Amino acid sequence: VVNLSDQTEIDELEDRGEEYLRLTLEGIENVRVLFLRVKKEFEKLRTEQKVLRGKRSKKLLRLRRKVAGTRLEIARQIADLSLREETRQRLIGAIAARYKGVRSVEREIDKLTEKLNRKRIKPDEAKELKRQISAAKRHLKQIEAETMLSPVEIKRAHQGIAVNEAQTTQAKREMTEANLRLVVSIAKKYVNRGLQFLDLIQEGNIGLMKAVDKFEWRRGYKFSTYATWWIRQAITRAIADQARTIRIPVHMIETINKLVKTSRALVQELGREPTNEEIADRVDMSVAKVRAVFKMAQQPVSLETPIGEEEDSHLGDFIEDKSGSSPAESVVASNLREITDEVLATLSPREEKVIKMRFGLGGLGEEHTLEEVGEDFSVTRERIRQIEAKALRKLRHPSRARLLKPFIEGQQQ
Repeated sequence: VVNLSDQTEIDELEDRGEEYLRLTLEGIENVRVLFLRVKKEFEKLRTEQKVLRGKRSKKLLRLRRKVAGTRLEIARQIADLSLREETRQRLIGAIAARYKGVRSVEREIDKLTEKLNRKRIKPDEAKELKRQISAAKRHLKQIEAETMLSPVEIKRAHQGIAVNEAQTTQAKREMTEANLRLVVSIAKKYVNRGLQFLDLIQEGNIGLMKAVDKFEWRRGYKFSTYATWWIRQAITRAIADQARTIRIPVHMIETINKLVKTSRALVQELGREPTNEEIADRVDMSVAKVRAVFKMAQQPVSLETPIGEEEDSHLGDFIEDKSGSSPAESVVASNLREITDEVLATLSPREEKVIKMRFGLGGLGEEHTLEEVGEDFSVTRERIRQIEAKALRKLRHPSRARLLKPFIEGQQQ
């Protein structure tokens, strides 16, 4: 990998980039000029063909050679350009679309001609078929004018592209297979990071294939140098996305790795574990951020993690459930409900129900207002207040209060 800390190499990279950009722009301008030239030459050729009407002449032959020579020069200029894969595919797609258009029109002409050659065809039908054939041929002429290529030349171009694409695919496959060992050597440096070794190799292979697709040999770099960056990028991205139960953004992974390396370096220098303040001072970062990053770096542990030699219990079995009640509290609450029901049972049925509805006891849900209880008994709210007051006086009697007093004293303690 190029060491960007070396100023000499940085200057060399900048010079190469500027030179590459200059040559690319010059190449594009040359193609534009040549295209305008061949367009004029092609118009002259078509005009001459219309004048001669199928006859041959030295001038026509000279114009054809001139157009062919300019086309060849355009092809050479485009070949020298380092086009991006997207641009190249767009050009190939445009040619493929023209090829499909030509084939469609030719098939239509063949069908119409076959119908025209049939016996016992009516004059009106023959006239209509001839009109359609003429329209299809005009369509072919229009395609030829737009592309400055005859239908035969479009077919040859498409066939040549298909052959070259097959050869390119084969070359990419061979190039990928030849650099598989590079992937293995890089993947070894990332073991014990949360992914299996074979998974690291697979992710590295994906990066290698991207490098093969995007490699530009004209820039003057070795393929291994270029591929190393893509392989590392693919592996580190996979570790960031898949190694943790809770995904951490890639930029935070880089910060974590930076702090871990700094911590290890300080251990070697100081002979002890460094403090967060020392790490923050070394990396020029706030202490609060260092603490937050280290907290984020902690690996989550599943509550289903087996515990013990026989693995018959899980980690979650040993963690306190603060939201739940303890066994002692459950017993006290159960006893309180039983004794409360016993005490309320000593009241009259009407008084018992009023108290339960007013205070939400005995499974009657939430507390009810005097008016709501009155509607249930079909009496006024004042009458319910009187019944409630009478029932509470009875509950304050020592014979009943002594049963509930221990629970009140226990809560106060």
